[in-house]
Amino acid sequence: LQQRIVKLQPLSEKELPMTTQMSSGNTESPEMRRDSEQHGNGELRGMFTINSIGRLGNQMGEYATLFALARMNGRLAFIPASMHNALAPIFRISLPVLHSDTAKKIPWQNYHLNDWMEERYRHIPGHFVRFTGYPCSWTFYHHLRPEILKEFTLHDHVREEAQAFLRGLRVNGSQPSTFVGVHVRRGDYVHVMPNVWKGVVADRGYLEKALDMFRARYSSPVFVVTSNGMAWCRENINASRGDVVFAGNGIEGSPAKDFALLTQCNHTIMTIGTFGIWAAYLAGGDTIYLANYTLPDSPFLKVFKPEAAFLPEWVGIPADLSPLLKALTPACPRSHFHLKAKGVTCYVAGRAF
Repeated sequence: LQQRIVKLQPLSEKELPMTTQMSSGNTESPEMRRDSEQHGNGELRGMFTINSIGRLGNQMGEYATLFALARMNGRLAFIPASMHNALAPIFRISLPVLHSDTAKKIPWQNYHLNDWMEERYRHIPGHFVRFTGYPCSWTFYHHLRPEILKEFTLHDHVREEAQAFLRGLRVNGSQPSTFVGVHVRRGDYVHVMPNVWKGVVADRGYLEKALDMFRARYSSPVFVVTSNGMAWCRENINASRGDVVFAGNGIEGSPAKDFALLTQCNHTIMTIGTFGIWAAYLAGGDTIYLANYTLPDSPFLKVFKPEAAFLPEWVGIPADLSPLLKALTPACPRSHFHLKAKGVTCYVAGRAF
C-alpha cells in the first residue's frame, strides 16, 4: 500500500502557535469551520496527534480516540507514520500522516489521557497537542460509531480471505449459519496478570461456559478460535462435538488474518485485551467477555475501568480467582477479611473460608 504522507509547509516560530495548513485528507467538522472563519481561510488554530505505542488493539484505540477528540475540539488530526504502518495494511483509514521532518519542528504539548472519557477532554487547551497513554475506551468514540466502523473497514482482499475460510467450514457435515469468533489472549499475559496486576487469564471453565451459552442460544453454531497460545487452546477447548475450529495462526507480528476472521463472525467470545475488545466492537452481535479478573486491590483497576471498556449490552462471566487466592498465606490475615467483605472466597493454606 502506498503511504499517504502529509508534509506541511515550513512555519515560522511566530506562525507555529497559531496556525497550520489544512490537509485535504481531513474532513471539517462544524467546530473546524468556525475556527477557519476566526483565523482566516484554510487555517485552523492547531492540530492533535497521539503516541503510537502497543500492538494492534492499542493502535486502534489510539487512532479512534484521536479521531474523536480532534472532532470534539475542532482540531485537525494527524497520525504518526508508525501508526499508519500498523493500521493501513489492514484498514481503510483516512487520517493523514504527519511527515517526520515537520513533526520535529512543532512545539508539541504532551497531554496524558486516561482510558475513559472525562469532561475536561471536551475542552483541551493548546494549539499543538500530542496525546499520551493507552486510550481505547468506547466512551471516547461510541457516539461516532458509524464513522469509526468506516475507518476500520477491512481492505477487500483481507475481508475476502477471511470470508472464504468461513464459507468452507462445516459443522457435522452442514454449513453453519452462525459464526462465533473466539479470541483467547495468552502470551505475555499468562505471567503479567498474576505477577504484575494481581489477576488471571481465562481458564478452561470460562471458555466452556461461554461456548455453552452460545450453543443454548443458537442452532449449530461454529466456534472460530484464534489465540496467541493455540497449543493451550487445543488442549483446553473441547472440540469433540465437531463445532470448534482452531483457525488462527497466532502470529502477533502479523495479526491481520486472525483479526479479520473474528470481525467477519456474527458474535464474539473474548477473554482479555484490546485485540478482543476491538474484534467484538467491529463484529457487532452478541459478546461474552471475562469479567472481574483481578483482585479488588489490583493496581490494574487504577488504569482500567471495566464499565468504560465493555459495552453495557455485552455479557460478562466472572473469572475464577481461586488460583490467586490460594497463593495467599496467613501472614496477612487482614487482607483475607478485606476480600471476604467484598464477597470474594478467600483461602488460607489452601482452605476456603
